[in-house]
Amino acid sequence: MNSQNFQLAKSFVHESYVKQAEQSRKGREKLIRKLLSNRKLSKDGWDEVTIRLFLQEIASMDSNNFIGNVGAGEREARIFSNIVRERNYGLGHGIGRSGDIGAIQPKAAGSSLLAKLTDSLVLDAMRIAGLKSIKSALVVPVATGMAMTLVFLALRTLKPRATKIILSRIDQKSCIKSIQAAGYEPVIVDNQVVEDEARTDVQSILNSLESDRILCVVSTTSCFAPRAPDDVVAIASLCQSFDVFHIVNNAYGIQSRQSNNWIELASRKGRVDMIVQSTDKNFMVPVGGAIVASSKVDYVKNVAQIYPGRASAQIHIDLLITLVQMGQSTWQELLKEREELFPVLKEELSKIARRYGERLLDTPHNPISMAMTLDHLESKGFSVEFFGSMLFTRFVSGTRVVSRNNNNKKVCGIEFPNGFGAHCTNYPHSYLTAACALGMTRKDIEIFCTRLDECFQEAYEKLALQKKEEYL
Repeated sequence: MNSQNFQLAKSFVHESYVKQAEQSRKGREKLIRKLLSNRKLSKDGWDEVTIRLFLQEIASMDSNNFIGNVGAGEREARIFSNIVRERNYGLGHGIGRSGDIGAIQPKAAGSSLLAKLTDSLVLDAMRIAGLKSIKSALVVPVATGMAMTLVFLALRTLKPRATKIILSRIDQKSCIKSIQAAGYEPVIVDNQVVEDEARTDVQSILNSLESDRILCVVSTTSCFAPRAPDDVVAIASLCQSFDVFHIVNNAYGIQSRQSNNWIELASRKGRVDMIVQSTDKNFMVPVGGAIVASSKVDYVKNVAQIYPGRASAQIHIDLLITLVQMGQSTWQELLKEREELFPVLKEELSKIARRYGERLLDTPHNPISMAMTLDHLESKGFSVEFFGSMLFTRFVSGTRVVSRNNNNKKVCGIEFPNGFGAHCTNYPHSYLTAACALGMTRKDIEIFCTRLDECFQEAYEKLALQKKEEYL
């Protein structure tokens, strides 16, 4: 209510009560005004009442929520189910226009405001996490792989003769598919094994760059161990020398200060044209969105303009709610907590590994993921793939088991000799991965390690029983 309505309310309720309510309302309005003015995360997160109030105010700016509005077109944000309407706060128009996902919709001032504000808050959150040089961020309602495809399509107009994209090998199908979906030929450069770690083969990338048909090099900063994040500084220098674009797949790297430092250094030493990252992995929202960011504002605009048609606003709603509820303090606390828990998980996994004749692989450059060998278990004749399913049946998700005895695999028509999943050919160990990602707690680590220990016990009990039966 405005001040006039509060004044009228005094004829029904005691003046002091109304005054108190008015002060509370003004406090919430001040938070909203500050957010719209600063376009940054507030120091402290908002309460749910303020968030709902803000979303209702935004929704009231869209034409489908105008009192007395009559829709006479084919797309009037009509919502049949009240459950769906409530889930979306009445924001049914989506974002963007047919020629630009970042454009303002005349019928949807509220949804347009929502999209612009979300982009601003994401940009602020990324800068807080350490990506200081980023000047523009665009939230797109597709996951990371498809967002990479949009980036490649946007770059096509800038280098129309290019036909190939160099990918420093990352064994995730979406990375290869994103290149092929954009109509380019992937040139996959295998990694080198240095001690336990699969690292960037900078020399092979240099050799591949000698073709004049290369659009860009795609590097990766967040990945499953034993792969190390790419040497983005060296790649950035090469890309600058050969005048090719450098795109960084920073999938869940925002949460890592180390990854962000590498990107910042790469931007200073060479070129980093765009970085792409997931919304769900970095900000704990449902799957379905990605963030395209760059220090070059025009490049991000090109991606917005290549997106065909309007888009769902659901990703923006989820992100906006999450970020204003977090605020700066909680976001910084979550980043710090993840960093502090990483060595804790590492130590606990090391203990279990030693107990069963395994060891934690030495992957010093990976700040999020780690891996322990399953060589001893496999040498006894136990299927490591089955070991992974044992964990899953104990409600442990997210771990990944890779066997050194993998057969050759073909992905998107490309042959990968022995070891797809290990990010290199003929990796010498079978292993299990685990990640200390944003939102993990000490309790999660304790429960995971307890269940992992139980799986080892059960595996060796099965082996003992099998040996006894063979003896009999």
